[in-house]
Amino acid sequence: MPDALLTRLEWTVLKRLDGWLQGDYRTLLRGNGLDLADLREYQHHDDVRRIDWNVTARLQQPYVREYTEDRELAAWFLLDLSPSVDFGSRVRKRSVSAAFVGTLARALTRHGNRVGALLYGNAVDTVVPARGGRRHVLHLLHRLQTRAAASAAGGTRLADLLAHAAGAIGRRAAVFVVSDFISEPGWERPLAELARRHDVVAVRLYDPLEMKLPALGMVLMQDAETGEQLFVDTGARGFRQRYEQLAAQREQELLTTLARAGVDTLELTTDDDLADAILRFAGARKQRARLAAGAVSAKQKAAA
Repeated sequence: MPDALLTRLEWTVLKRLDGWLQGDYRTLLRGNGLDLADLREYQHHDDVRRIDWNVTARLQQPYVREYTEDRELAAWFLLDLSPSVDFGSRVRKRSVSAAFVGTLARALTRHGNRVGALLYGNAVDTVVPARGGRRHVLHLLHRLQTRAAASAAGGTRLADLLAHAAGAIGRRAAVFVVSDFISEPGWERPLAELARRHDVVAVRLYDPLEMKLPALGMVLMQDAETGEQLFVDTGARGFRQRYEQLAAQREQELLTTLARAGVDTLELTTDDDLADAILRFAGARKQRARLAAGAVSAKQKAAA
């Protein structure tokens, strides 16, 4: 039940995250204000993502954008609830998705922020408006579970979810696209367009069996999206090697596509610890920001 799930997350995952992040969940986000106020010369430790490159090129000196501080952050979850997220060798990807949403939504609403969601099964048929408070998070989890039970087999088109989000989300916001990214092609451009307006994080769900098969002999496998069934011999080493090669190729193509779209990727596997995965992601974002700031500072010193 949503209440039991949220209570468990508050006493386990959230408690650990509070200890490491000290309540500053903007660490997971870029955290800039939303309205441009002024431009000023770049200073050491400024976030390089705020550099205005057009002004910098004209003046031959790094300038950064200053924003009016937005005290209230809006975060949106774009939730892929298509049939493929029902898969899981130990825990279903759908359960990992719900735990992530419950954790981040409660963390943000505890600090006065608002969260909303778009739910996609075979189409975007549920929109949960952005609001705050614990009761709203429970409502969101309830809608997620209710919508999960209604999913039917069919092809997934993430492009539809992303295009719908572009029209539904008004002001600049933090956007978490929670999906296994098993979809028909065509979602790359809508994702890049969404990332130009919002701070987008791709939360990629996957299971270890999607990367490597054990030797179990003859197994009946079914495509969760289309319902197509096929007997395969997992005992054949050649088949398993070919499977792993294709999985690795798809993995590399997916990560390259996400990076090209300008989004950061948080990977959640069904056998990983949720708090550890979130902390690794936050740490990597901090490290990239420090390295980028150091690189700009070094260029400034060299120019001087």
